[in-house]
Amino acid sequence: MTTEDLPYIMRGELASYPHPWSQKNFEDCLQNINYSCWVFEKSDIRSGHLILSAAVGEAHILNLCVYPKEQGKGWGRKLLEEAEWIAKQYQAETCFLEVRPSNIAGIQLYQSSGYNEVGLRKNYYPTKKGREDAVVMAKTLF
Repeated sequence: MTTEDLPYIMRGELASYPHPWSQKNFEDCLQNINYSCWVFEKSDIRSGHLILSAAVGEAHILNLCVYPKEQGKGWGRKLLEEAEWIAKQYQAETCFLEVRPSNIAGIQLYQSSGYNEVGLRKNYYPTKKGREDAVVMAKTLF
């Protein structure tokens, strides 16, 4: 991912989430050496993006997004596998992520990929009517 990718990423982000990241969030990630930022494409079709942080033996998936037109094609699983591969390159032993309890498809994907619920962050995500908790999930990579 580069700054040149940001207009397309923002279109995908805005189409995918009711409360998307801002362009500044992505710009900040691109400036941080502990963050790994990726755009995924096949045959010149961008399917999604990934932001992962890694430090001190841990990785954290901060943003894993599959664009609406590409959903249902296995890209979520592929992006998750890529995130884990990247995390291993940083010597991360464990990978963490947060997911909305209302995101049933996401939870099923993570569980089927070996992630387990390890906690709950109260009032983590914004919603139209307030806040929603986040399920914290983790997977041991090594």
